[in-house]
Amino acid sequence: MSTTEHYLQEAVRLARANMMAGGRPFGAVIVRNGEVVATGVNEMVATNDPTAHAELVAVRAASRKLGSPHLSGAAVYASGHPCPMCMAAMRLAGISEVYYAYSNDDGAPFGLSTAAIYADLAKPFAEQSMKIRHVPVRSAGDSGLYQEWAARPKG
Repeated sequence: MSTTEHYLQEAVRLARANMMAGGRPFGAVIVRNGEVVATGVNEMVATNDPTAHAELVAVRAASRKLGSPHLSGAAVYASGHPCPMCMAAMRLAGISEVYYAYSNDDGAPFGLSTAAIYADLAKPFAEQSMKIRHVPVRSAGDSGLYQEWAARPKG
């Protein structure tokens, strides 16, 4: 068995245990330098938090453990195809590799696919199902939020 298969089996084991405990069937393992840094399971049911996906729970735990939001060099092993939110968070964290055991096609018959969200996000803002509009707001004499951020005292 390869290392990748080993960690994917661990993610599936976590997902199965979470499912048996009443949660959704998703688990994730984060590995860096050959060491498991963190794991996570989908906690949406337990917390009523729509962002509590297994990958995000694991990213949050890894960031706390390592004392940094930067997880470069780490790999995520997920039981299912990560959704766009999780993929974006993993990119922001600098995750280098993502592997998953079950595809969106595998999950579709059970309502566990995020393929439709990926498809919607690929459209221009004006064509997406969620209304998204840029409305620039600046107060008179405002130097700009981002300019103020760049000019703030660093320490």
